[in-house]
Amino acid sequence: MVRYVLRRVVYMLITLFIIATLSFFLMKMLPGSPLNAEDKLSEEQKQIVLEKYGLNDPVPVQYVNYLAGLVKGDLGISFAFSNTPVTDILMDRIGPSAQLGAQALVVGTILGVLLGLIAAVFHNGFLDYTSTIIAVIGTSIPNFVFAGILQYFFASELQWFPVALWGDFKHTVLPTMALMIFPMATAARFVRTEMVEVMGSNYIKTARAKGIGEVGIVFKHGLRNALIPLITVIGPMAVSLMTGSMVIEQIFAIPGIGEQFVNSVIMNDYPTIMGTTLLFAALFVAIILIIDLLYGLIDPRIRIGGNNS
Repeated sequence: MVRYVLRRVVYMLITLFIIATLSFFLMKMLPGSPLNAEDKLSEEQKQIVLEKYGLNDPVPVQYVNYLAGLVKGDLGISFAFSNTPVTDILMDRIGPSAQLGAQALVVGTILGVLLGLIAAVFHNGFLDYTSTIIAVIGTSIPNFVFAGILQYFFASELQWFPVALWGDFKHTVLPTMALMIFPMATAARFVRTEMVEVMGSNYIKTARAKGIGEVGIVFKHGLRNALIPLITVIGPMAVSLMTGSMVIEQIFAIPGIGEQFVNSVIMNDYPTIMGTTLLFAALFVAIILIIDLLYGLIDPRIRIGGNNS
C-alpha cells in the first residue's frame, strides 16, 4: 500500500508539472497583454510595469522563474487584483466555492442515491419512471437554467431567499439547489443502473434463500456494490463543484473562485489564471488517488498495492 501511494504521488507531481508547463506557454500564446486595458498609461509607463513583473524577460527565463516560484509555493503576483499574491486571492475565494460545492455534492448525492434506490426497488413501476424522468431532466438542462427558475419563483415571487449576493446561510440555498441538480441526477442514474443489475445477481438470490430481509439485501449487499461506479463519477465532480461553478457564481454574484477566474480571463491576468488552473489540477489528481483508495474499502475484492505492485 505504501509503495502504491508513493508511486501515485510521483505520478501526481509529474502531472502537475506538465499542466503547469502547458498553462504557462498557452498563456504566452494568447493575444494581448495585461496592460491592454490601461489606455491611460504611456508607452514608457507600460514598459516600466512590464519590467517590474519580468514580462520583458525572454520566455525561457520567465518559465524558469515561474517553476522556481512554484517550488517555493509562490504562484506569482496578480496583475489586476491590486498586486495581491495569487495564493492570497485563491485562499480568500475558495471558502464560498468550497461551501457551495460541498453542500451541493452532499445533498445532491444523498437525494440521487435515494432516487436510484427507489427506482431499482420498484423497477418498471411508476416510481421508477418518475425517478428516471427526474434524472434525465437533471442531466439534460444546464444548471444556469435552474438558477434562473429558482431566482424567479423562490426569490422574486415568494421572497423566501435572497436573489443574489453572499452573506448568511440563506444566500447559499438557491445556488446550492442549482448546483446539486446535476450530481443528484447523475447519482440517481448510476445507482439505478447498477442496483438493477446487482439485484438480479446470484449472490442476491442466495441471500434471499438464507432468509435475509429485503432491507438488509438492498443496503448491505446491493448498495455497497452499486456505489463503486458512482464514486468514480462523484470524485471529479466534487472537485468541479468545490472549485466553483463559473456561471452560477456569476448569476448569484458569489465571490468565489469561478467568479474570480472569469474576471482574470477578461483582464488577461496570467498569474491568476495559471494559479487557478493549477489549483484545480492539484485537487483533481488528489481526488483520483482518494477514489482509488476508497475502492478497497468499499469492495474488499479490490486490492490496492498488493504483492504484485
